[in-house]
Amino acid sequence: MENNYKSGFVTLIGRPNVGKSTLMNQLIGQKIAITSNKPQTTRNRIQTVLTKDEGQIIFVDTPGIMRKAKNKLGNYMVHVATRSIEDVDVVLFLVEPDTYIGAGEKEIIEKLEKVKKPVILVINKVDTIQKEEVLKSIAAYKDAYDFADIVPVSAKQGDNTKELISVIMKYLPYGPMYYEEDTLTDQPMKQIVAEIIREKALHNLQEEIHHGIAVTIESMKEKNKVVHVNATIICEKESHKGIIIGKQGSMLKKIGSTARYELEHMLERKVNLQLFVKVKKDWRDSEFLMKNFGYKDDED
Repeated sequence: MENNYKSGFVTLIGRPNVGKSTLMNQLIGQKIAITSNKPQTTRNRIQTVLTKDEGQIIFVDTPGIMRKAKNKLGNYMVHVATRSIEDVDVVLFLVEPDTYIGAGEKEIIEKLEKVKKPVILVINKVDTIQKEEVLKSIAAYKDAYDFADIVPVSAKQGDNTKELISVIMKYLPYGPMYYEEDTLTDQPMKQIVAEIIREKALHNLQEEIHHGIAVTIESMKEKNKVVHVNATIICEKESHKGIIIGKQGSMLKKIGSTARYELEHMLERKVNLQLFVKVKKDWRDSEFLMKNFGYKDDED
């Protein structure tokens, strides 16, 4: 098998909110990475696995590369995203279908100049514009960097994603199968559950609060085909705690019921979800607390 079997690691990079997690979920055919229309949704490096007859692609989803980090959590996210470029076989650089190349994109292109890996430009969200506009966007980016390939897609609709997989396979080295065929992710189930709860909080809370939220799973066990989950939403201020709980607990119930619905669908089990809220002031500037909440550097 190894003589003509391809395998390798592929990172998705780009500015926050260009659709990296949505694309990764679409490519592997299942939701693993959480998504929202808010920046900084992805905080950790997440690996997912796509196994085909001709090869295995391990996708590495990363936090969006921000221009200026405001705290230690921000620095951690930039470090995770930047380092992933060096550790992989192929880089997917996701952009929106514009002809103007902004400062954020230019900064990423500068980082790519130092990388000796094939870089595939993925122009996402092509379902939102006319075909002629896509061609103009391709032309603008062609002048900015020598991309190995350029593939326009719609991560949301799934348009042209099969073509993207074929293009990735073209650039992967020959090698062994790294994961069993039925593996979808390297993420522990507790981590996925915590992220789904955080996603539902992101969807329901206003911006200043959601940036300061983390979720920890205190316990998770199955009994009589029911999965019992106790989870804590961490926030940075007492006033935020009140908003997360809501009037007579209404907001916490809303977050809990939407999370439970998705968890039951994913786990194919009934879920009993208990949510609590705790305040940890300025946790995003505390390396100790960041590590406690799952934001650990692989090099540590």
